[in-house]
Amino acid sequence: MTNETSVKAINHLGYQNPPDDIAALINAAPTPGASLSPSGAWMLLLEKPNMPSIEEVAQPELRLAGIRINPRTNGSSRPFYYNGFKIKSLQSFTEKAVKGLPDHLKIENVSWSPRGDKIAFTNTIATGLELWLIDLATATAKKMTAAIVNDAISGLPYRWFSDGKMILYKAIVDNREQAPVANPVPFGPVIQENKERMAPVRTYQDLLKNKHDEALFSYYTTSQLKTVDLQTGAQANFGTPAIISNLQTSPDGNYVLVTTIQSPFSYVVPYARFATQISIVDRRGQQVKKIADIPSSEDIPKGFGAVRKGPRSFSWRADQPAILIWVEAQDEGDPKNEAAIRDQMYVLEAPFTKNEKPLIQFQLRYGGIDWGRGDLAICYEWWWPNRQLVTSRWQPDHPEKGKEILSDRSWEDSYNDPGEFVTKRNANGRSILLENDGRLYLRGQGASAEGNRPFVDTFDLKNKKTIRLWRSEAPYYERAVSLKQILDNKILTARESNDEPLNYFFRNLETGKLTQITHFENPYKILQSVKKELIKYKRADGVDLTATLYTPPDYDSSKDGRLPVLMWAYPREYKSAAAAGQVKDSPYEFIRIGWFSPIFWVTQGYAVLDDFSMPIVGEGEEEPNETFIEQLVMDAEAAVKAIVERGVADPKRLAVGGHSYGAFMTANLLAHSDMFAAGIARSGAYNRTLTPYGFQSEERTFWEAPETYFKMSPFMHADNIKTPLLLIHGDADNNSGTYPMQSERFYAALKGQGAPVRLVMLPHESHSYRAKESVMHMLWEMDCWLKRHV
Repeated sequence: MTNETSVKAINHLGYQNPPDDIAALINAAPTPGASLSPSGAWMLLLEKPNMPSIEEVAQPELRLAGIRINPRTNGSSRPFYYNGFKIKSLQSFTEKAVKGLPDHLKIENVSWSPRGDKIAFTNTIATGLELWLIDLATATAKKMTAAIVNDAISGLPYRWFSDGKMILYKAIVDNREQAPVANPVPFGPVIQENKERMAPVRTYQDLLKNKHDEALFSYYTTSQLKTVDLQTGAQANFGTPAIISNLQTSPDGNYVLVTTIQSPFSYVVPYARFATQISIVDRRGQQVKKIADIPSSEDIPKGFGAVRKGPRSFSWRADQPAILIWVEAQDEGDPKNEAAIRDQMYVLEAPFTKNEKPLIQFQLRYGGIDWGRGDLAICYEWWWPNRQLVTSRWQPDHPEKGKEILSDRSWEDSYNDPGEFVTKRNANGRSILLENDGRLYLRGQGASAEGNRPFVDTFDLKNKKTIRLWRSEAPYYERAVSLKQILDNKILTARESNDEPLNYFFRNLETGKLTQITHFENPYKILQSVKKELIKYKRADGVDLTATLYTPPDYDSSKDGRLPVLMWAYPREYKSAAAAGQVKDSPYEFIRIGWFSPIFWVTQGYAVLDDFSMPIVGEGEEEPNETFIEQLVMDAEAAVKAIVERGVADPKRLAVGGHSYGAFMTANLLAHSDMFAAGIARSGAYNRTLTPYGFQSEERTFWEAPETYFKMSPFMHADNIKTPLLLIHGDADNNSGTYPMQSERFYAALKGQGAPVRLVMLPHESHSYRAKESVMHMLWEMDCWLKRHV
């Protein structure tokens, strides 16, 4: 057979299936999701379908301004959805099905009413999205609208009013005409111009390209707000049509904060950075006050601490009826500017007839607020260069008293993470701090040298001391899901172990008694006898590293000898070696598997080293990427040494792989080391000159660090790669920087250098793969590659 004939045969290869054991794992019934009501009295069990077919994923889609729209439904082009509901009482533990649901459900946008007695959701049919309502008292579903919900822009397309009796939703404009049709004859060239203004932007995909794209974007994203009375079903228009990117009803339900996108549109940034107008409207949809006109944000300074000029981060104060807050940068949004105060918070109270007032200042970048009451709130601020995170207490009604710092640490330091403050829903359905007798509550992952051990603490507001109420104990990994019953010394937890799937329990904090609520079965019984082990080892320079090692059932290295190994990882940058060396997993988590997982190959007789540490450290003023290649190779050498010395790995039969930045890692390891017999790189970027304004955690531009960009790009070192490399990429990748062209050009470079390489482009797939046929074929490709070369 000639080479030309061979290439044609490969090009016409249909979808293939992997070995039966791998296929069985993909076909396993997914474990239901769970959602707890605001009152804590009910649990909603959300049934998940298996993967959609390629026919479903291949439905027409529009790629406009950073979003992907299904023109038939005016919703997301490839949504994740549920296909059934069950309701479980957390008092009687009885379970009942919901009556009145239609056939062939595609459930999205699920949310509880403020009082937790109802559930709203959208159901997608062939022609659009309907709004539905479930009444928990009767466990009955009712359709509230026709298929007119506009879900083109991401985010919940509706909002509850605080009384739970009415919903405000985005609808397709009444009597909308047919979609714009492109004129095959161009009006003229598309021109962009910059007049001596620095406007660095990262590499985005799916941007607007011409006037027809603009027309389509306006057509599908323009909504007419409507109210629907949940008792009578009566509907009414609310305001006038607009491109609405965000809605926030006030806690008292008397006002709505509306963010609308304004033209002209940008061709260099996605819609989230288009010009916007922020307004407050009343319950009838009449404008009360225009808060701000914000121009298109094309010129945000570079750097991860950079923000746009002007007001941002609008929200309602959760503990008050109708008080609006926002922040404005005091350093022109540029982290490189010296400034004693980085952000200033402003407040505007109903009826919004007066001007805003300054509320509180932030020395670092504003990071959010947990509201409590007039003399209690918790605020957060952060700073990227040193990974600093500051948590403070302050009094919203007395801002002149300033902030009291409760925690000042590096967010990379997991061992000293005090946890997050626990919140509850108030009468208006808003999250406020859970407080009891002068104490707040904290829950966290409990990272430690022995692995994650989630915990619940109390925090005394007077002396700022914590008392541990509970901590997860081996051989289980258990985390607190809800503290709604804490006054009865009970918490709701999610509990699992290596061979027991996640299930929900009530835990009595005094007696330790567990009451099981759900009884989900293990969907991966074929993996029950697989051995999972969290291993620890050191890098050559002393940095502590970890990995999770999976070996086949009944494997004994002393009897069964060495195995071929698939090693899978994803590099991460750190500002300290100490933080890089911290354990970030638990040895007791259930072995769960997804399309992205390498664990499949433990069923085929391989050992799998998953998530082996690949830290890239740059302490102080040093940039981590200055020694990216050296550290990458050192990390991999340490992992290989650890599994070889354990007697598990055959050093001549090692494969390395990864997805996205892990693919970038894989290509670099093959270019700069000879440890591996094969590589697998999925959906990666290989030429950093194509992402010239930064990538991953790299803030510098190509022109500031050309040597680093060149050195880190495996494309530039294609002539060094002699190890067989399998490249897989979705041909509709929407991730910033990982254009499908990245794999196509890298394949061409490797082919030109005579390297053994195979390129697989998955039709209609984006950065994450969705269709069952695509995933099955991807696994078949990987399995064949490993069998051939490892």
